[in-house]
Formats: sequence, structure tokens, C-alpha cells
Amino acid sequence: MTQADNPPMTLADARKLDAADPLAASREQFFLPQSGGKPEIYFVGNSLGLMPKITSQYVQHELEQWRTLGVRGHFEGEFPWMPYHEYLSAAMASVVGAKPCEVVMMNGLTVNLHLMMATFYRPEKHRTKILIERHAFPSDSYAAASRLEVSGLNPDEHLIVLEPDEGELFSTAHVCETIRQHADELAMVVLPGVQYYTGQVLAIKEIAAAARSRGIVVGFDLAHAAGNVPLALHQWDVDFAVWCTYKYLNSGPGAVAGCFVHERHATNTDLKRLAGWWGQDKATRFEMQNTFRPIATAEGWQLSNPPILAMAPVRASLELFNAAGGIGPLREKSVKLTGAFADLLNHRLSGQVNIITPSVVSERGCQLSIEIVAGDGRDIHRQLELSGIRTDWREPNVIRAAPVPLYNSFEDVWQFVDQLAGMLGN
Repeated sequence: MTQADNPPMTLADARKLDAADPLAASREQFFLPQSGGKPEIYFVGNSLGLMPKITSQYVQHELEQWRTLGVRGHFEGEFPWMPYHEYLSAAMASVVGAKPCEVVMMNGLTVNLHLMMATFYRPEKHRTKILIERHAFPSDSYAAASRLEVSGLNPDEHLIVLEPDEGELFSTAHVCETIRQHADELAMVVLPGVQYYTGQVLAIKEIAAAARSRGIVVGFDLAHAAGNVPLALHQWDVDFAVWCTYKYLNSGPGAVAGCFVHERHATNTDLKRLAGWWGQDKATRFEMQNTFRPIATAEGWQLSNPPILAMAPVRASLELFNAAGGIGPLREKSVKLTGAFADLLNHRLSGQVNIITPSVVSERGCQLSIEIVAGDGRDIHRQLELSGIRTDWREPNVIRAAPVPLYNSFEDVWQFVDQLAGMLGN
């Protein structure tokens, strides 16, 4: 049967799907913002995830440790502060498909990107250029351009910009062919795992292989991929990756970010890097010597001791993520939830909206980028907010909506489309 042959999901259908959803109870683990005296329909987990109810408890525990133990909190208690970041490594490694030794939680995403570029961008002779995509998130563009500038190179000449070849989207063949065409001059490729504007999932495995087979360092910004889609960074042979934890990983505004360094690099203590005390070999750290010997894991890129009060929410969110069964069950629900969302939009609003996110399941996560074809998109976005439906707006005419499987429901999806249909005169 074609999509047109299938009847659209009704409200009764949505409620039946929610009743049968094995992850439905996870919604109760989060605080839902209120609007007009009732819970919002919150579709902006791709911007800031909801607050888990246990987060306050985790932060309060560390405040109590500080209050009662003072400096002894570094070494005493259930979760001493000295190795606190290590409590996050295994769980986060599972999220991104890595070994624990390849993952470290530290800094913010762009700081980590700069640290990775400082190590891995090594211009030599004719290989001086960095490849990014045309609509890269601004921080990635700034980082790449500034890395060239501090290396004495002009971004106008040494930054290669990958253009979409399928409307707003990138075919894998086009990305890999662009890498091949510029292989003799490329020193580094930096691309998103999920493109923030369109929600397209890029073929990380194939792109990494295309770059590495030609001796080009390849890294990924996983801000919109970590916790959203399955990842296998170690197996895919990615050189490095960075991500935030405040979107699909629900760790709070400006939360501590993650960094992946492949084992072949993480264990290479001869690699040059921007060094800090917390990256120093643990056995000799407190000898307070001025000779830097990095830890032979991703921790060797740490600069400062971990911010405990900012890491406690990450630990809380990872426990909820694991309690839901990890990315496997979440992805299974996400495929169904986002699929129902797309189908309903196409059934009820054909010709009035255009979904620019790919229709192929493997090429999208839980975000749909909805182009408003008929009507004033910005005004529609404002009306949705007034009705208690939280989405975000991207110029020139796109509403991004992300039904997150941890806390969104099929009824949320139905209500969104029904409200939007009414606003568009249906």
C-alpha cells in the first residue's frame, strides 16, 4: 500500500499507541513546562531537553558533600570529586559507540572542537585546507576559520565549503566525491552527524572511510546526533568527535560537553595538544612538576578539574537514558513516532507544508524541519506557542519540531498537526 492508501492517525489511534508504548512511563520522569495551566507540548528537545526530576537530587547531593566534607569531598563519599568525570565515561561511551578510554566529559562543545583542531589540524605543504558544509552551525564555521587564521592561513583560500546537492540536503555520494576531488589539498574534514537545520543524518561511516582512506583527518559535530541516533564512532574509525549534552541528553542549559578521541590517538602520548593540569598523568599529577606527561586516554586532553555541580546533572540524565534501555529502544520508538508525525503532516497538510528532513528513515532522527509553504510561517510559529506548543523557528520559513521518545507521545504529535491544520485553514 502507498502512504496515500493508509488512513491518517486519529486521536484514538494515537492514544492506543501511547497505551501500548513500553517507554510511556519515562515521560513521568521529566518536568513538563506549563502553559495556560496545562503541560506544554514540548517539541524543542533538539534545542534544550527537559529537566529530569532526579536532577535536583543529584546536584543537592554534591552540595551536601561540599557542606559537610569541604575539601575532603575530593576523596571521600560515594562519588568523590577527583575521579567524578570517570563515572560518566562508560555510560556516555555506550551512547556514542565508543570505548570508555575514548570518551571524556569536559568543557563546552566548541572548546572541545578547538582542542581537537589544535591537535589534529596539521597543515603540511599542499595539504592545508579544511572541509565544512555550507550551512554548518556558526560555531563550527568560526572554529574552522579561526584555526586557519591562527595558523597564518586565509579562510577565503583554505576553507572548502561543501554545497548541498539535493535541495537543502547532501547525498553521501556527493560528500565522498567532494572529499576525493580535494584529497590532495585537504588536511581535515569536519561535518555534522545530524545537520541542525534540516535534521538530515549524514552517513558518518562512509564519510569517515572516504576521508581516512586518503589520509585525511575526519571529525564530527554530534550536537544533534548524540542521544538521538545510533552511533558507532570506534567501529566507524572516526578520528574525533564532539557533542553537547543539553539537547537529547537532557543535562541542562550549557551542560558539560563530550569529546571522543579514537583509541589509536588517545593512547598516543606523543601527540601535540593544548595541555592542562588535569590531563597530566594521574600517578604524577600531584608531584607538581612542570613536565607534561598526558594520560594515555581521551582524558589527556583535559585542561582543568571537572565542574562537579555541572557534571551531576549529566550523571542523572545518563542514568535515566540507561534506565530506558539506551539508544536501541529509544531509536525504535523514535522511528515510529517521527514516522507517524511525517505521515500525518503529509496526509493533512499536503501542499501547505513541506518537510525538508529526508523521508528515508536512516537519514533522519526525531527532528522534522517543516517549511511553511502557505501562510506566514513566523506568525504560525507564534500562534503555536500561544496554544502551548513549543517549537523553534529558523529563517527563512522553517519550524523545527522534535518529538523526543523519552518524553513525547503520539498524542503530542496528533495535537500538533491538528492545531497546525487549524491555523492553516484546514
